[in-house]
Amino acid sequence: MSDRHAQLTTLVKQLYERTAAGDWTAAEAQLTDDFIAIEADHLPFAGTYSGKGGLRTLFGIVMGSTDVVDMQIHEITAGEDYAVTLIDLVFARPEGARARIAEMFRFRGDQVCELRPFYFDPAPVLAAVAAKRETTAAV
Repeated sequence: MSDRHAQLTTLVKQLYERTAAGDWTAAEAQLTDDFIAIEADHLPFAGTYSGKGGLRTLFGIVMGSTDVVDMQIHEITAGEDYAVTLIDLVFARPEGARARIAEMFRFRGDQVCELRPFYFDPAPVLAAVAAKRETTAAV
């Protein structure tokens, strides 16, 4: 493993840990001022989220529209300017539903300037959003 690979892998792990803990000051320090996160058009949270606050906004929308109970990181691989993480988002409802995702991180130096999640199948995400809406409407 090259030094750069190890460095990017560590940076990605830190970003996941910081966002999960709600440490947005530390997480946003890892992002460039012109950071963008792009979610595909076939998802309920489609769009481009820009700036250091863009990741926090996206995180709030995704977590607010689904009941994520676990995020399982399977592997992180990296090159010189990119890292890719294979993860599963596990949802409370429908029971056992999981979204399999490859998240691409592009780096400029030691900071993330772009994030693009690629969903193998959007159906579990759509089902989780629908289940959350049903639960919220029933309350």
